[in-house]
Amino acid sequence: MRRRESLTQDMTPLVDVVFLLLIFFLVTTVFKKEELALLLNLPEGKEGEKVIDQREIVIELSESELAIGGKPVSFEVLDARLAGYTDKEKPVIVRIDENVRYKRIVRLFDLLEKHGLNNLQLLEQPK
Repeated sequence: MRRRESLTQDMTPLVDVVFLLLIFFLVTTVFKKEELALLLNLPEGKEGEKVIDQREIVIELSESELAIGGKPVSFEVLDARLAGYTDKEKPVIVRIDENVRYKRIVRLFDLLEKHGLNNLQLLEQPK
């Protein structure tokens, strides 16, 4: 009598294709970065890159624009938003373009001081 070979499909090529698809999607996926509204040219520093926590207040200042939490605002709107923060120890991350006039920086710091937000962290561009 002749023995019959069982018909089974080889799973190796299927597993290879699944892993290739998985790697493809992992490589091409755009991961969500911090919500930043302004394209700033930060001064260089020695510190490494800072990971921004959701509980922190993030303020960005360029030569012509101002943003808080990734949304462009005016100084008046920023003043109203800062008045709503009750936790005065909340960290305030400030990203300032290196070409911003000193007068705008002083205006921003005066607003922060007015609302008692003194826990400041200035971000810089890592080398």
